[in-house]
Amino acid sequence: MAINYGAINCNRFENRNNPSGSSVSVTFYILLIETKQWFIWVFAMEKMADQDGGLFKPSKEPEDKSLKTFIWNPRTREFCGRNGSSWLKITVFYIIFYLLLAGFWSVMLLVFYQTLDYYTPKWQLDSSRIGSNPGLGFRPLPPPDNVDSTLIWFTHGSSQEWEHWTASLEKYLEPYKGGRQFGEHVQNCKIDDHFEGNRVCQFDLESLGNDCTYANNFGYDLGTPCVLLKINRIYGWKPVPYSNDSFPPTMPDHIRQRYDPNYVYISCAGENPADKENIGPIRYIPEDGKIAKYYFPFTNLDGYLSPFVFVKFMKPITGVLINIECKAWAANIRHDRTDRLGSVHFELMVD
Repeated sequence: MAINYGAINCNRFENRNNPSGSSVSVTFYILLIETKQWFIWVFAMEKMADQDGGLFKPSKEPEDKSLKTFIWNPRTREFCGRNGSSWLKITVFYIIFYLLLAGFWSVMLLVFYQTLDYYTPKWQLDSSRIGSNPGLGFRPLPPPDNVDSTLIWFTHGSSQEWEHWTASLEKYLEPYKGGRQFGEHVQNCKIDDHFEGNRVCQFDLESLGNDCTYANNFGYDLGTPCVLLKINRIYGWKPVPYSNDSFPPTMPDHIRQRYDPNYVYISCAGENPADKENIGPIRYIPEDGKIAKYYFPFTNLDGYLSPFVFVKFMKPITGVLINIECKAWAANIRHDRTDRLGSVHFELMVD
């Protein structure tokens, strides 16, 4: 920046009595002006540098934000944003964290198992979700690919289209065959025996005769099928016999006339008037469809097998779908068709 020294009025500093002092004053004034102008220039440059985003700052290389650099950054030697020390710390943390979590879960599981009994449920009968009103089950069941069905449908004769049903029944009966029901609690029971304590009464399959056996195809080849009916297990449930003249009005006559309080009875009938006509005569094995009371209660002992009866349909109308309802009879069994209490429903169709 140029300064016009000729414009300076040196007469103000002129000292006629001391010519050398006047020269010093002029020089000092010039130096003062030069210094002021330099500071102004420096201030202006700094302001321009700030406005330009760092004019005098060294420029940075643009940061690489690609996936490749994120996975491995050779400049910072980081893998997925963490260096070796960071990965070591976080790995040790999670190992300790999950070990403590697994230990806590194991302790809680052990405490939970201490509250369980493998043989006796904590909640029984009316205090349990199952309740105290047993239902019925039937065999044979439809094939696994039609598990929701309750239809027993086959063509009788020599075509053996009934083979699934007979094989299913035979498989269910395997544990009942001679010598296979065993255990320290298994006993041969009689109707007048009174047991105290734990015991399991042996179910004699041979006493049911030969009509409903695999050797005779359970009657399916002749169009007279046998269906197995059993009372579903409820821990601790025992049948209560009817007292005199307390029979329900819907009880079948053949049970009412020959009722024995030492037995639970099972009966079957068509659900609707048309079904009652098409179902034909029914034979029960054992006679009257009775199950001895000594098989109850079920207490989850080794060797226990559910007692059952066979229902043999002697002459069902062919080519017609028949709705069948079977019921169990005891004073403490309620019947409800909607909830299937004390009963079971299935369909039968013989071609």
